[in-house]
Amino acid sequence: MTRRVTIADIAAAAGVSKGAVSYALNGRPGVSDTTRAKILAIAAEMGFVPNRAARSLSVSSAQAVGIALRRSARTLGIEPYFMELISGIESTLSAGSFGLTLQIVDTVEAELEVYRRWWAERRVDGVLLCDVGTDDRRLDYIADLGLPAVAVGGPVQGARLPAVWHDDAAPCREILEYLHALGHRRIARVAGFEHLLHTAIRDRAYAETAAGLDLESMETHHSDYTGEQSARITRRILSSSKRPTAIIFDNDVTAVAGLGVAHELGIGVPDQLSIVAWDDSPLCRLTHPALTSLTRDITAYGSQCAEVLLSVIGAEPQADRAFSVQSRPAQLSPRGSTAPART
Repeated sequence: MTRRVTIADIAAAAGVSKGAVSYALNGRPGVSDTTRAKILAIAAEMGFVPNRAARSLSVSSAQAVGIALRRSARTLGIEPYFMELISGIESTLSAGSFGLTLQIVDTVEAELEVYRRWWAERRVDGVLLCDVGTDDRRLDYIADLGLPAVAVGGPVQGARLPAVWHDDAAPCREILEYLHALGHRRIARVAGFEHLLHTAIRDRAYAETAAGLDLESMETHHSDYTGEQSARITRRILSSSKRPTAIIFDNDVTAVAGLGVAHELGIGVPDQLSIVAWDDSPLCRLTHPALTSLTRDITAYGSQCAEVLLSVIGAEPQADRAFSVQSRPAQLSPRGSTAPART
């Protein structure tokens, strides 16, 4: 047949009503096992594919999950973290015949409006909240809507939504202890957005660890995660009278940009400057020298977030939704960009 096979076609071939075909295809009672088997066999032979929109209406499900991101499309396209995260999310959703709806927004108000519209129109069955903030009003808003959701990040104190998160504090201590063992006492850091929860956790962990190790200096500079701003910050850091002997970057894009600035200024890496990057990616392994990094399986993390969200979507309405799931922490992978500090 050149046109799309319909329920009416199957009903005619099986000699039954369209209602009987609907019951059989949707696994509902109303037909005998023999009739059900006959209908399913004919449907398979005719190459029947269910109409997703009609099925969504019949089962009150959109068979879709939503993500609204307050990031520019340009930034999103060059950041390996989000590409790997979405890849993991999509792999789990597709296995469960769920789709992914992604929308870029400019403001938190626009993001909240997207969630309200999605849920009012039943365009999604749940959402994943990325870039969790220190004072994130999205969490209560989503909980009040009754929209199933999972926070990608945490831990979130007093949250009414589940969260899937990595321990950001322990890797901070590991990095500083590693650099301290190499003899570094003046260390700088190029961090991400100051309002993000994971940035605040890292800020605190670095400050506490630096105090315990009695470092000469531990300076943190916040950025927007872009290579351009990271390059400007790194240029300013390395042009100071007391430049650090090591710099920690909060993602791979900023670290690669920082390495480029060091080359530009004729500062040898790792002979004169050691560099460490969060979120290992092919970018970190293709530079010269390859960057020492904190390695996490972001694809597996995305998959885990999707699994938790699907479990929330399928749970009873009265089920407890304020639970927390901790993923495996990042592991330090030393490479050619770190070496003992020069005295």
